[in-house]
Amino acid sequence: MRIRTTSTQRTYRYVRVTILAATLLLIVAVAVQSVTGGVPASLSAAYYTPAGPIFVSALFVVAAAFLALSGRSIEQGLLDVAAVLALAVAVVPTTVESEVCGPAGRCVPSAVVPTVVNNGIAVASVVYVGVLAALVLARVQGTLSRGVLLTAGSVGVVATGFLLWALVAPDAFLALAHNAAAVAFFLLIGAVAALAAWRPQRAPQRFRPAYAAVAVGILFALAGLGATLVAAALGADTTVPVPWVFLGEAVALVLFAVFWVLQTVELWDEPDPRLRAGT
Repeated sequence: MRIRTTSTQRTYRYVRVTILAATLLLIVAVAVQSVTGGVPASLSAAYYTPAGPIFVSALFVVAAAFLALSGRSIEQGLLDVAAVLALAVAVVPTTVESEVCGPAGRCVPSAVVPTVVNNGIAVASVVYVGVLAALVLARVQGTLSRGVLLTAGSVGVVATGFLLWALVAPDAFLALAHNAAAVAFFLLIGAVAALAAWRPQRAPQRFRPAYAAVAVGILFALAGLGATLVAAALGADTTVPVPWVFLGEAVALVLFAVFWVLQTVELWDEPDPRLRAGT
């Protein structure tokens, strides 16, 4: 028996599947690089390898898909902000060890900086236009609410914060912005999973333990990453026996994939494209 679906429902199903496909694309590209060129010091360091174009494009796809799933729920507001953070992770690369870095040891190579500036200006411009367009459309459609205003304001604050940081302290921005955006991104994903796990009205009972495991797992992965980065800053060797930063980021990425599989399965038959009907 064929199950009838609406065009909108099918579209939102495909958007969810696209997020999974982009995540798998990134995993495969990094895996191939690890086999053929050695395991990178971190997942983010794939930016500087042949897997770099996939790394950037996958993050852009995830960001666009998050925004396409836009709704009025608390979870979706968090994912809208996460979309902007994903763009920041994509256009501002992590630092790498290089001879061109001088005494600092690690930096974003000067040859890459013009690309960061160009792409950063483009992304910031589109984010601001998108916020304005979202507010205008919400007003015209009669859907402007406190939640929409809060989400739009949060996105604007995040974009402005990164922009001001880049203008006021460009060296610190290049050194720290990528990690800050990545950690914040995974924290928001963990928060969405936690909401689904511990708010009974958010998810069916059978999904809640899995959401809880994802939320806790992301928290532990980020704590491990933080400890590793502190150890590296203190001079400890964090690449023996494996690159621990890469391992921590890989775990977080896998947990993100698991989270989105759960979301896709749970909401597959959802007639309304919003994650939840909450305001």
